[in-house]
Amino acid sequence: MRNVPSDGHQASLSAQSQSTVDQAFSILSELQTSATDSPTPKIQMKSRRDFLCHVGGGLGGLALVDLLASEMLADGVTPANPDFNGGLHHKAKVKRVIQLFMTGGVSQMDTYDYKPMLEKLHGQKLGPKEKPEGFTAMPGTMMKSPFKFKQHGESGRWVSELFPEQARHVDDLAFLMAMSSKTNVHGPGTYMMNSGMLLPGFPCLGAWLSYGLGRLTDNLPTFVVLPDGKGLPYNQNGCFSSGYLPAVHQGTIIKASASDPVPDLFANSKFKYATRSADHDGLALLDQINRSNAEQNADDSRLNARIAGYELAAKMQVSAPEAFDLNRESEWIRKAYGLSNPVTEDFGRRCLLARRLIERGTRFVQVWSGPQGATGNWDNHGSIPNELPPMTASVDQPIATLLSDLKSRGLLDDTLVVWTTEFGRTPFSQGSTGRDHNGGTFVTWLAGAGIKPGVSHGQSDDWGYQTEAGRTYCYDLHATILHLMGINHERLTIRHGGLDRRLTDVHGNVVQEILA
Repeated sequence: MRNVPSDGHQASLSAQSQSTVDQAFSILSELQTSATDSPTPKIQMKSRRDFLCHVGGGLGGLALVDLLASEMLADGVTPANPDFNGGLHHKAKVKRVIQLFMTGGVSQMDTYDYKPMLEKLHGQKLGPKEKPEGFTAMPGTMMKSPFKFKQHGESGRWVSELFPEQARHVDDLAFLMAMSSKTNVHGPGTYMMNSGMLLPGFPCLGAWLSYGLGRLTDNLPTFVVLPDGKGLPYNQNGCFSSGYLPAVHQGTIIKASASDPVPDLFANSKFKYATRSADHDGLALLDQINRSNAEQNADDSRLNARIAGYELAAKMQVSAPEAFDLNRESEWIRKAYGLSNPVTEDFGRRCLLARRLIERGTRFVQVWSGPQGATGNWDNHGSIPNELPPMTASVDQPIATLLSDLKSRGLLDDTLVVWTTEFGRTPFSQGSTGRDHNGGTFVTWLAGAGIKPGVSHGQSDDWGYQTEAGRTYCYDLHATILHLMGINHERLTIRHGGLDRRLTDVHGNVVQEILA
């Protein structure tokens, strides 16, 4: 069991890492003693903590920290077991995850959950016995989908005409047709689908994976967030938080459409004084600040996160320009992702970047569609016929290309793709042709390593209003993802506030029906 004491002190290092740090500390102490005649001030080190804090103050020292005690930055957690194919508790089938999150609440009965009963009930007002509840307004009459559905693939999966490209891949997907949420409010719903909790302050899935399994590369972030070009989702940065886990595990936000996707990675050319010498002086001052901070706040993980960030920034000055340069891709692949079409350019760019990042060792990438707010996302209160098609058009081709690209490169052999949203929408109308929030049922699909292709689990009722069989919550989705990555969700815990906290709280079952 992974456990960090509630008082914030680091858990014990593995024996090998502890020995390495001991040896390094001893060597540095000997060097300190032999340097008494040197004009350079001696390093005053009284403990391993002092040693780590000191060598962590500059980029050169940070490289030494990474070499000798990289596990310290994860609060001393034992690394994933190589005998388990990188898993922690059992053999892993998945090494990397791309999560595609549709912000606003995708209308399930207009995309993947075909409900012919709605055609029969269209325009009817339900009686008192069956009267549903609305969230933002009084419920209107039952409303059929304005879009045509058709069966696709050998699995015969019904898919709306809004997803013609993704429909070609249904035999590679596994559907959770009865996902449910405990809320129909965007903020809590988005928190729940990311952290398993309705409230802020809890670690999200990406942070738990970073904490539990560590990194696959030293040159790129372990957990990357690619928000919609129009803005961040509901809860802003709270969706990518490390919560009470060490701050080093929080998501790194990359603005894919910006001229500099990682802000301030390089000095601005207009500031002529930003020279190497000035950089050296700045790092020396930073060293003093870091050591002072460490002495005063020994249990604050943000210092380690800051140090790790500086180290990563130094490495990304070499690796990031290549990873983020989509011009290195062929014209054909850029066109396939939709980069030449203004409708698909933003989401397509981020899907292609997600592939490049996981290809280079990033473990978890989130690609968001839609910002928070009343427009430009999947929150279609006003008009399903007018508001939903632009959203589906913006993601359909890029997602289909991502699946094809991953498959052709063999990356789906150890990569998992997850498509989801925070909740669904109502089968009755809001206003004239809109739909209200509905936590009762919605759809999620998965593809890739460890997934049984062409299957589905669970079903909603005849209206698509509530789950009817095989209900799954975020806890079950998270438990399944962790299982595929070699983690027993009940054993990945951290001691906080007197409780052994975990991503799935006190819930969660692996959805065996969709596993290969």
